[in-house]
Amino acid sequence: MKELKKYITETIGAEIDIKVLPQKKHGMLPMFLSEIYQLSEVRMFNHIFILAERRNSDELSILQTEKHFKIINETLNVKVVLLAKNIPSFNRKRLIGKGINFIVPGKQLFLPAILIDLNETITQNRKMGKKETLLPSAQVIILYRILQKNKSQNIGELSFKQLAGILHYTPMVITNAVNNLKYHEICTTIGEKEKYIRFNLEIPEMWNDLEKRNLLVNPVFKKVFTDEKPSGVKMVHSNFSALPDYSDMNPGRQEFYALDKSAFYNLKKNDKLANLNEHEGDFCLELWKYDPVVIADQLRGGNAVVDPISLYLSLKNSTDERIQDALERIIEKYIW
Repeated sequence: MKELKKYITETIGAEIDIKVLPQKKHGMLPMFLSEIYQLSEVRMFNHIFILAERRNSDELSILQTEKHFKIINETLNVKVVLLAKNIPSFNRKRLIGKGINFIVPGKQLFLPAILIDLNETITQNRKMGKKETLLPSAQVIILYRILQKNKSQNIGELSFKQLAGILHYTPMVITNAVNNLKYHEICTTIGEKEKYIRFNLEIPEMWNDLEKRNLLVNPVFKKVFTDEKPSGVKMVHSNFSALPDYSDMNPGRQEFYALDKSAFYNLKKNDKLANLNEHEGDFCLELWKYDPVVIADQLRGGNAVVDPISLYLSLKNSTDERIQDALERIIEKYIW
């Protein structure tokens, strides 16, 4: 499942949540289906699907798969997606012809249920542009441009490959991110063998445009609580714990830390979170849509606090006047 999540994120920047299919739903299905498939429940693009992965490597029968998926769909009233490590191209064409959802990580994703047909050999421009807000990776490029404006090397001097190395993304993710920026008319590109970004507006005008069109996203994906500060993972102060670095506000009693969501899931998998819950604890962990540690390391010299623009985006909807005053000072300093 880790490979699947990585593929979805790197190709289309979507968040995906996978859970074991509840026993109650398992019990509603004929037993033979559970013997043939490993079934999971997945949320993607605000849709819920049943993910079906064959337990054996027998040759795929398209007619049988169609029949099985019809039973699952009619019983649970949920669309089904076939997950496979490899499907021969002729069978993939047959699945497409039948309108059967499938994902082959690293090769092809076909989800007619939500009108997505994505093949890595097809250009991503049109696909990426369908998002109403920026992709998290595209937002990271915006952050880098804003926060490195006084450095000697301008972002326009960095090739896609160099930018990928700096921001810890794959070249494919950077390409998709730039396509997303191009779709929203934020930048253009130059170069053939090596490509470079050219932004259409200066930083203040760009910022006003992004805010006006509500293209920037809150970096916080989810908040959870624990009674002990996790060890063996890189985190940075966030929320009220970060505001003192950018204002005269005092830190609150609650300690806030931001970390990449994949780092959190690794901690959870290895049972390294004490009394993990979604309500209270000595430490609040913010799971971010992009890695806050990479941004802090690259843009703020390794200080253990989130970058100011992401902090602004995570708190901009607060009704606390003190916070709004602090956020205004952040924008005045870093944008203007």
